[in-house]
Amino acid sequence: MNRVTPGSFLTLHYRLSGPDGEAVVDTFAGQPATLSLGTGDLAPAIEARLVGMAEGESATFELAPGEAFGERSPDLVQRVGRAMVERLGDGAGGYQVGDVVRFPTPDGGGGYAGVIREVDDETLTFDFNHPLAGRPVRFDVQLIGVL
Repeated sequence: MNRVTPGSFLTLHYRLSGPDGEAVVDTFAGQPATLSLGTGDLAPAIEARLVGMAEGESATFELAPGEAFGERSPDLVQRVGRAMVERLGDGAGGYQVGDVVRFPTPDGGGGYAGVIREVDDETLTFDFNHPLAGRPVRFDVQLIGVL
């Protein structure tokens, strides 16, 4: 029976929920996810709990506040000029509080997202913290395959 080791390629169903029980990600109703450990698809604290699990096994992990996605950082709440958001963001204008806007990384090789917290005529205030930063997390998993 195959067991998860660092660097394993996995096929699994998983649900990631915050303290209110609402799922942020849930693959159980659709196609399972495929991912490789160590590539950043899952938080390191979650990956560490998968190591040693056997193919076919299911588990639920409760992670303490901040353990999965770090603590909230006030430095990641930033005001951004509307012109810059229009130039770099993926939105189409008409921004509202609660909207999520994706931006490219400076090297253009990736992206990051922020949630709009305030809007005025010249700037938007974004929270670039992970939505579950500083919060307890529940991770339910059904391990389908391990390579």
